[in-house]
Parts: sequence; C-alpha cells; structure tokens
Amino acid sequence: MVAIALVGWTCPLTIGALVALSSILALAGEPTESPALSAAQIVERNVAARGGLESWRGIQGMVWTGKIEAADGTAVPFVLAMKRPSKTRFEIHKQGQVQLRAFDGEVGWKLRPGRNGSPDLQDYTPEEVAFARDGQGFDGPLIDYRAKGNDIRYAGVETIDGHRAYRLDVKLPSGGLQSYWLDAKTFLEIKYERASRDSRGRAAVVSVYCRNYQSVNGLQLPSVLETSAGAQASKLHIEKFLVNPPLEDGQFSKPVGHRQRRHDTMSGPRPAAGPNEP
Repeated sequence: MVAIALVGWTCPLTIGALVALSSILALAGEPTESPALSAAQIVERNVAARGGLESWRGIQGMVWTGKIEAADGTAVPFVLAMKRPSKTRFEIHKQGQVQLRAFDGEVGWKLRPGRNGSPDLQDYTPEEVAFARDGQGFDGPLIDYRAKGNDIRYAGVETIDGHRAYRLDVKLPSGGLQSYWLDAKTFLEIKYERASRDSRGRAAVVSVYCRNYQSVNGLQLPSVLETSAGAQASKLHIEKFLVNPPLEDGQFSKPVGHRQRRHDTMSGPRPAAGPNEP
C-alpha cells in the first residue's frame, strides 16, 4: 500500500476545484495510512515475494558457504548445511582448526579444539536444544506457519533502516516469541529478533538484519546477515548457495571416537549466525 500526500503541489486549480479539495480534506482530516493488511495477508505476500509456497516446499536442503566477519574486521570461512525438517550443521575453519555445531532435529553437539589441542566434543545444553528447535528449519516460522502451529499477530508499522516495515509477532508452539519486520514494498524480511542467552547464560535478544537479497533457483535469499546480541556483533557473508544438494543424515549425527564432555557450564547458548541456529 502507498500513502499519497499532496506536498508542494503548485499546479493551478480552479476555484471550484479548490473548494472541492478543501471539502475532501476537511472530511478526511490529516492524511492517514491505508487500512493495514491482516497478518495472514502480509505473510501470504511475504511467501510469494520469497518465491512461493510450493517452491519452498520443494526444497529439502541447502548449503551456504562464505565468511563470517567479526566486529574487528577479521573474517573466517564457514559452511552451513541445513536439511528438513530442522537439521543444521555449522562449520567454521579458523587457524587450521575446525569448529562444529550440529543439530539432528532432536539433540545437538559441538566440536571444538580443547585446551590440550585434541578435539573436545560436548552436547548441547537444554537451552541450546530449545533454541535450535525454535528455529523451525531453514524456511523459518512464516512459511507454512499454520502447519507449524505458529500464531502470528500484526503489530503495526515501524521504520527499520529508513524503510517502512510491517511488524509481525510470532508465538511458537513452545511458547517462544519472535518478531519479524517485513519491507512494506517488497514484503521481504528486513529484520527479525528472538530471545536467547549469552555465553554466561544471561537473557539476551538476538537481532538479525537481512540484506542484499539474491535470486537463487527462483527463491529470494539474503546474502548478508548482520547479527547483534548485546555487545557481540558479526556479519555472515554468503558467497554461494546450493539448493537441494545431497545431504546424508550422518552429517548431522554426533561423531564417535572423540573425548566428550556432557555440558560446559562456562559456555551457554550462542546467538544464531543466520535465520536458524547453526
């Protein structure tokens, strides 16, 4: 919807036209927005803008590759693999070592260098498992939201990065809450927020800005995801998208043969690096 305002219009008008215009303005009062779309209508246009419901239903998996840029400008390569319904594997290569975070839809695990140089395998904490489940797959909570049991409410129009955006508040079956801001012109996501916890277990809000959309196999996908959670900030630069690549379930399963520590109490859930928790 487009709001129309008569500002600085200098075209000559007849007296009759001026009287008619004055009467209209007197009845209408101040210029207002057109009636807001319903939450269902906004979601419908968002799904269409992103490529359409049937196209998304046909996607069984994705792989994103690129670089993570930290606030200090350093960047490290990553690979993010995602498979329906909610499997994720996030892999970072840094200084010749590999760090992994994976979720098989039920349990999660993380593998990172230990203090003695050997890989250290840990289970996800219960909070991390809940965070991963609430990601609702690589298509997020708006696609097929009814089938996923999500309750979506229209929460008004706000300005995000200079763009008018519809805000939708999403309540998940778990009781978790998320908020999405969709560009009022393109209906693509500009920003979303969800609750998390920082590395010390304290409550935090993760904000993700979606930028530089690209067309990939008919889908609209952001190639830059800027994430902030408190003082922490990073950018995910996605350089290559693979749609429906072969992905074995074993890629998301916990490896064997590594020293395992059940829960690291010094390392709580970390903010999501993309639309879904890796």
